[in-house]
Amino acid sequence: MTSTVSFLTTKPHLIVIGNGMVGHHFVEQMIAQGGHEEFNITVFGEEPYLAYDRVHLSEYFTGKGAADLAMTDGSLYNEHSVRYFTNSLVTEIDRAAKQLLLQNGDSLSYEKLVLATGSYPFVPPIPGHNRENTFVYRTLDDLDAIRACAKQVTRGTVVGGGLLGLEAANALKNLGLETSVVEFAPRLMPVQLDEKGGSVLKEMIEGLDVKVYTDTATKEIVDGENSFHRMNFADGSHLETDLILFSAGIRPQDALAHQSGLTVGERGGICVNNHCQTSDEDIYAIGECALWNNRIFGLVAPGYAMAKSAAGHLLAHLLGSAGVTFTGADMSTKLKLLGCDVGSVGDAHAQSQGCKVFVYQDEISQSFRKMVVSEDGKKLLGAVLVGDNSYYDTLLQYYLNAIDLPEQAQALILPAMGDAPVGLGVDALPATASICSCHNVSKQDISDAVCSGALSVGDVKGVTKAATGCGGCAALLKKVVDNELLALGVEVSTDICEHFAYTRQDLYNLVKIGEIKTFNELLKTHGKGHGCEICKPAVGSILASVWNDYVLKKEHISLQDTNDRFLANMQKDGTYSIVPRIPGGEITPDRLIVLGEVAKEYSLYTKITGGQRIDLFGATLPQLPEIWEKLIAAGFETGQAYGKSLRTVKSCVGSTWCRYGVNDSMKMAIDLENRYKGLRSPHKIKFAVSGCTRECAEAQSKDIGVIATEGGWNLYVCGNGGMKPRHGDLFAKDLDDETLVKYIDRVLMFYTKTADRLQRTSVWMDGLEGGLDYLKDVVIHDKLGLCGELEARMQHIVDTFQCEWKTTLEDPEALKTFRQFVNYEGSDNNVVFVEERDQMRPATELEKQQLIAKVG
Repeated sequence: MTSTVSFLTTKPHLIVIGNGMVGHHFVEQMIAQGGHEEFNITVFGEEPYLAYDRVHLSEYFTGKGAADLAMTDGSLYNEHSVRYFTNSLVTEIDRAAKQLLLQNGDSLSYEKLVLATGSYPFVPPIPGHNRENTFVYRTLDDLDAIRACAKQVTRGTVVGGGLLGLEAANALKNLGLETSVVEFAPRLMPVQLDEKGGSVLKEMIEGLDVKVYTDTATKEIVDGENSFHRMNFADGSHLETDLILFSAGIRPQDALAHQSGLTVGERGGICVNNHCQTSDEDIYAIGECALWNNRIFGLVAPGYAMAKSAAGHLLAHLLGSAGVTFTGADMSTKLKLLGCDVGSVGDAHAQSQGCKVFVYQDEISQSFRKMVVSEDGKKLLGAVLVGDNSYYDTLLQYYLNAIDLPEQAQALILPAMGDAPVGLGVDALPATASICSCHNVSKQDISDAVCSGALSVGDVKGVTKAATGCGGCAALLKKVVDNELLALGVEVSTDICEHFAYTRQDLYNLVKIGEIKTFNELLKTHGKGHGCEICKPAVGSILASVWNDYVLKKEHISLQDTNDRFLANMQKDGTYSIVPRIPGGEITPDRLIVLGEVAKEYSLYTKITGGQRIDLFGATLPQLPEIWEKLIAAGFETGQAYGKSLRTVKSCVGSTWCRYGVNDSMKMAIDLENRYKGLRSPHKIKFAVSGCTRECAEAQSKDIGVIATEGGWNLYVCGNGGMKPRHGDLFAKDLDDETLVKYIDRVLMFYTKTADRLQRTSVWMDGLEGGLDYLKDVVIHDKLGLCGELEARMQHIVDTFQCEWKTTLEDPEALKTFRQFVNYEGSDNNVVFVEERDQMRPATELEKQQLIAKVG
């Protein structure tokens, strides 16, 4: 029986069909602008849930629940008298009568109508596409179904290699499935990436044990021989899989527009103008269902901009204008897909007339960067980033704000070197600069919020919504907020986290001066709450730096991350590496034989590293104590490769053997490694010593670099390799042995005392006011009167050194933690090795299945 719902009120009735992210944002905009006072607002959602965050949908598989993703619990709607209905499907619009018909038979009248129906996943019409164990990746219910199926199978395949497809592949991998991606186009992410960028991304993803098939068309899906499905490809090849997830794009959900006679695009989508009005002036369309200027926008930020435009137009009589019109949207994106950074800005495909291109590629670190610039080289038109998104924010601001590029514009995508241009400071950004594209928040909006009393990043987020969408602008937002606060003379918070209202340096001083020996004591005295993943390891590092205590003591063990917890680096297959210390790379034949015997006994992969030591890979957790017992008996000690500490001191053979050597670099390297091997620091530290200026040990690329001269030693500080290589700076020349060690003591302890958590020495020194010159004043001229204390602290570290593995082997309680399973003495069946180049390596998921099949 059909009923008609009406309201006993004079306010016009505004109905919103769709309660996804964009529909919800429209309601928020109406409430923020007083629209709930002007209209009776009713919202219909087809799903059983109120609006939730689809941008972070994959986190549903990594521990978050529906409540964590929810954008509202209904309280906002209730507070402002917005009626809402879930599980409610609108089936018809009667435009002449201005009525809606619901699936349950009810009808409802409206004065104004907003269609926020979104999109639906496109499933290619492949024969067999609707078989059992085939899914789409769109809703929480979809994810529940995928998770239930994944518990019963071992192989999953995603059809589609775009943004959503790679997100879906990440979800399958998180569920423990052997994962493949099949993409019809010749490259991954064909909309955002060019051919080379797509190729680099493919190589990176395949390195994560995800099989990628590009330029591949699926002809049919049939029964598999060894798996549930067999995907037969057009080229005659095939792929067997148990679960298929279609993520081959979206189509606008425009069925109601078709039914009611609204103008629809030739390829779908509800046609709208700059106010997001449809061909019926009383009906608006926003988000992925809307077609503006023949374009569908598949990102959330344009949908939010449409919502703001439609709300402004509906409330024009209140605002005194039609508000902000929708004139298109920037489709730049910054993502982390399967752990791989991907960024795309503007004209990524270099299609602009007369444009020029700069390209940088590093095949070792698997990074690719491209800039597209105007013909005169003055404006940035587009960019592609794969492997490192640290350049994205700067490039995006040059693009969005049409800022003139520096003379050496190519340096914006090159590793930092010399006097090359650096990233834009926030002062250089105009007031109109877009800081958060999801919520269309400008620098001026943030400035206004700060001036109105929002005195923290959290406060600014609450006022502007900045960084609450995809979150990609969070770092830039903090810089802008801090800059605005400083301009107003407001002290900027540098709290390490919500549990301690102190910087890392403050905590270091509190620990040392108060002689605090445990995290609980520090929390009780100077903190609040229970601690978190930021402050616990930071305090653990500080305690180790100050007191050099055994890190696996009962009161310290909960502060350690996995590597420190088990005194070994965890590898991708769940096994661990064994890294004994080999000072200066010098090793006796007898000890070399012991390493070989241990590696042979436990079938460990053996590798000589760039730091001149030997890594043994593939040890299981229970094997770690057994192996270390043998190594320590042979005279080895821990190399602390798992810790934020001294890793290695690399060296050439020096004057002892080399005809060019002018000093004994081997002895100096060994002495330095033995001196500083117990130091726990804010980040890892690497040394090198070269016996002459030919620099065979590459000392100038290390945190501490020493080069022999005719007059003694030249000391270089604060260099590093990695993603952004930096040469060390010459700190002092022609030093004798005693002065060299004294200066290194002071530099390292000043760094350990004052650096932020996880801050490399290069970044730390660059952040000092006065940089290198200031550091020289502190260390050489004792500007702060600290040198005596710094030397004493280092001497304490040297005097209290202990091999953590030797201590562990002597502690029965500590040894209890080195069990694979608490209630099972067997081994982990997921650890499977295959032979390659006469050594073992972790088996891929496909190889594991093949081995299991053979055994079966």
